[in-house]
Amino acid sequence: MKCPSNGLCSRLPADCIDCTTNFSCTYGKPVTFDCAVKPSVTCVDQDFKSQKNFIINMTCRFCWQLPETDYECTNSTSCMTVSCPRQRYPANCTVRDHVHCLGNRTFPKMLYCNWTGGYKWSTALALSITLGGFGADRFYLGQWREGLGKLFSFGGLGIWTLIDVLLIGVGYVGPADGSLYI
Repeated sequence: MKCPSNGLCSRLPADCIDCTTNFSCTYGKPVTFDCAVKPSVTCVDQDFKSQKNFIINMTCRFCWQLPETDYECTNSTSCMTVSCPRQRYPANCTVRDHVHCLGNRTFPKMLYCNWTGGYKWSTALALSITLGGFGADRFYLGQWREGLGKLFSFGGLGIWTLIDVLLIGVGYVGPADGSLYI
């Protein structure tokens, strides 16, 4: 069991506490749960006083509804490096220890494969800086309509070119097929 001793009660993993679960709470609304630490666990409150019973404040939602930052998923071994952008793979996800939610802490989820179409960020940025006024960066990324617009407006008289250098530089503008840069 991975239950730390003398830590904050509110940061204990779900395996270390028993809470009264209210499944009739309203989704997305704040809710409080009365919890008790398991017999072999000791924890403290914010004033470092030992506690056996405490309250957890959280948002009412099931574990599979948590934001992606609150759980970890297995990576796929079946995803191809270059593939269709809509390809998904089944993953098993587990909620991080300090996050509290309703339902199973391990759940299946279909995730998108990270894939690349062979476009390099450095090439796109170099084209944007040197030939951006002619739309070469947009043509390279497969955005031919924007490339034509830049070509016939001379890069928006330079304004569009400067904006594209910034947008490509920070990674906001990417390949038209939705793939990732190499």
